Amino acid sequence: MYVISGATGRVGSAVADLLVTADQPVRVLVRREEAAEAWRSRGAEAVVVDLRESERLAEALDGARSFFALMPFDLTVADLDAYAGDVVDSVAAAVRVARTPHTVMLSSGGADLPAGTGPIVGLHMMEEALKTTGTTLTALRSGHFQEKFADVLDAARHEGVFPVFAASADTPIPMVATRDIAEIAVRELRAGPTVTEAVDIVGPSCTEREVAQELGRALGRDLTVVTVPEAGWEEAFVEAGFAPHIAASLADLYRADQRGDLDPRGDRSVQAPTGLPETVDRVFASLGKGDSAGA
Repeated sequence: MYVISGATGRVGSAVADLLVTADQPVRVLVRREEAAEAWRSRGAEAVVVDLRESERLAEALDGARSFFALMPFDLTVADLDAYAGDVVDSVAAAVRVARTPHTVMLSSGGADLPAGTGPIVGLHMMEEALKTTGTTLTALRSGHFQEKFADVLDAARHEGVFPVFAASADTPIPMVATRDIAEIAVRELRAGPTVTEAVDIVGPSCTEREVAQELGRALGRDLTVVTVPEAGWEEAFVEAGFAPHIAASLADLYRADQRGDLDPRGDRSVQAPTGLPETVDRVFASLGKGDSAGA
């Protein structure tokens, strides 16, 4: 039995979908009954549980061969560190109680560092906690998601602007497609436990300007790339609707990226093949007509 958390999210849903399609035994963890019913209709088991409910989570892990774990980022909480600590403590306790033999965790570049990386600090906490549980941990550390352009889709579509939170829009950066992460996660889940390790997932490199060009192609309009000065990052995030403490954490994340703190430093590396144009086309196909994207 493969137990998959985050089965309504971008990566978790793709992992569960691949396993269900391959006729593997799957138990998904979701937070809403409607989502559970949708997965049950496809032949999966489904449990409605919050990852902070440790006892219920341990029950859901009963009989698991492998567990796909993640940190469900909630950028509405009053205290990011406290929230991450609650999730980490609960998940680690459940894995320990259930004696889960293998955990594949969605982590990130920079998760080896204990501080200075914004919300990725929570992933560091989770990696370290899971190492103490007796499970064999495979921590998948990806870099930038290719699908991140969706975060600025409204600005691109309505204002013709593509904001960049970096010193330059012309620095090549490895970017990974969600589907590739899911396929690698499934491969690791099915391979079973071998040794605890961090696995870097490295995708094709492209610049932020190239991302803007691909997004503009899909939208059918030219986009103006605007490099936001570092001094204005927090203010820009607050203007986008984030609370000040969340804006500060996101700014820390982007500063860490600029310092190279999110670069690959795992025990081994896996190459992800999907290029950015394919990902852009896939996202817009899922949204329907490109001219309605972001509406």
